[in-house]
Amino acid sequence: MKEDYYEILGVSKSASAAEIKKAYRKQAIKYHPDKNPGDEKAEEMFKKSAEAYEVLGNEEKRAKYDRFGHSAFEGGFGQGGGMNMDDIFSQFGDIFGSAFGGGGFGGFSGFGGGGQRRVKGSNLRIRVKLTLEEVANGVEKKVKVRRKTVADGVTFKTCTSCHGSGQQTKITNTILGRMQTATTCSTCGGSGQSIDSKPSEADAQGMVQKEETVSIKIPAGVEDGMQLKVGGKGNDAPGNGIAGDLIVAIETIEHETLKREGNNLHYDLYISISEAVLGTSKEIDTVSGKARIKLEAGIQSGKILRLRDKGIKSINGYGTGDLLVHVNVWTPKELNKEQKNFFEKMLKDDNFNPKPEKSDKSFFEKVKDMFA
Repeated sequence: MKEDYYEILGVSKSASAAEIKKAYRKQAIKYHPDKNPGDEKAEEMFKKSAEAYEVLGNEEKRAKYDRFGHSAFEGGFGQGGGMNMDDIFSQFGDIFGSAFGGGGFGGFSGFGGGGQRRVKGSNLRIRVKLTLEEVANGVEKKVKVRRKTVADGVTFKTCTSCHGSGQQTKITNTILGRMQTATTCSTCGGSGQSIDSKPSEADAQGMVQKEETVSIKIPAGVEDGMQLKVGGKGNDAPGNGIAGDLIVAIETIEHETLKREGNNLHYDLYISISEAVLGTSKEIDTVSGKARIKLEAGIQSGKILRLRDKGIKSINGYGTGDLLVHVNVWTPKELNKEQKNFFEKMLKDDNFNPKPEKSDKSFFEKVKDMFA
């Protein structure tokens, strides 16, 4: 089981954004590879801390994590231990301030090619529509994505402005002494490399657009509006950079008869007065196909039948919701003479007078049970 992100950073679940950032900076400096050369455990903690901060340091991701836990980022998306050193240094280098090298990671060595800062390509975003059945059972979708990739035949050379570091260092004399700052190289954009040669169809960065089919495994239980991440399927970065990510926004298609509420589903079943009096069996929709249910004679309008485990699987892995069938007795608005005579006679029949039993719950009790 994956460790809790709050425990990794040593903060409470009610910690503020500033407290989380401070805790991450403390952890990252403590386990930084420069301070722990060759220490695999320190490197692992360095990565875990960055993974935790990537989620808890983002308001939207933190809200999803608080609600769904690690499952919110499973299925090849999001975090899941997929961060490497390049991800960490490209995303969170500014967190360290002057703790290493006086200006982020310009002087960092040991990863990314002897101090060279690797640039990350831009992310791509797509929207995927899912039926309720696909949401309930999980699905694998194949989508076509147009992404920028490094053109065949492109060669690079070390940037002459930053000498491959990806950063330009500036030293300024101040009243407090000499201050060193580092900024992204304006010549190579931080990649540390410039184009040596490229084919005619490539752009100024040596990139071309290609259409690629990407397979996306979507776990059961996702919700409308949730965003998933497929690592490395965004645009490539020039030089020795790492590819961006493909952000997948989930959109659910409304079902004709089933309504979702959390992990539970609701179905409105309409029956005639005759069926309510005599009892019947009915075929209803479920997310796994049709199902036949039996209605006992004398069933009351407003009765709620609960079909266990026929709802939506929890994205957290905490079981499956139920299907709640709401029974509605349909009253005809127009009657012929024979029908009208029959019901007029029944007005005087004691058997047709309402006699609710203690077991017949009120509307408010049914609502209370439904949400319990």
